[in-house]
Amino acid sequence: MNWENFAAMDPHLLVGVVNTEIRNNCSDLDDLCRTHDIEEPELVAHLAKAGYDYFPEQKKFR
Repeated sequence: MNWENFAAMDPHLLVGVVNTEIRNNCSDLDDLCRTHDIEEPELVAHLAKAGYDYFPEQKKFR
């Protein structure tokens, strides 16, 4: 996936991609953002528009 274009992706699809990436390849949201050189506030805001919140204790968006 081209992470540079995450803001153009449907947030309902993106949430699955993000949660899978955190579960399989990254330790948490911060690690995902550093690894793919994306701005965490932008990612969180994009998913929040669709009603998703990040739960750090579970390391996933719901």
